[in-house]
Amino acid sequence: MLTVAVVAGAMLGVQPAQAARPGFRMPFLCGQTWQGNNWNGHSPAHAIDWNHYDANGSPDDLNRRTVASAAGTVLESYYSTTSGYGNTIVIGHGDGWRTRYAHLNSRAVATGDTVKRGDVIGRVGATSAKYDLSPHLHYEQIHNGSVVVAVVQGVTWSDGLKRNQKSTNGC
Repeated sequence: MLTVAVVAGAMLGVQPAQAARPGFRMPFLCGQTWQGNNWNGHSPAHAIDWNHYDANGSPDDLNRRTVASAAGTVLESYYSTTSGYGNTIVIGHGDGWRTRYAHLNSRAVATGDTVKRGDVIGRVGATSAKYDLSPHLHYEQIHNGSVVVAVVQGVTWSDGLKRNQKSTNGC
């Protein structure tokens, strides 16, 4: 039966990894609009840096709540002194899928915690032991150890994009 599903999926252009991708939502509260940027040359490739702006166009993302974009288990919650990520959370979602949230001002979860989509996991910051950053959320979707092109609320974030997206997480 599994062979039939894989063959049928391949005939439709769907790879097994794509079929297993969780329904990731934006890592922000329902109704908030954030600007994502994943320029060519971003490290690692395919990561998205998210910023929030007030009504006058000024950045106001410092300390805004960050939420889990899908349910899972917190695999890592730490401050990195070597990678440049600063306060970092990695959540495992099963089938080789993970999300990374970095540069957080604070972390609200610990390794081993179970989270539901929409649970607050931390607050946006600019932490890094290597770089002088402005506040933003660095976000990655990882499959089988590799950062992949993110799909957020059904929207594919191909490299080189900068656009606004409104969160439906928890709506």
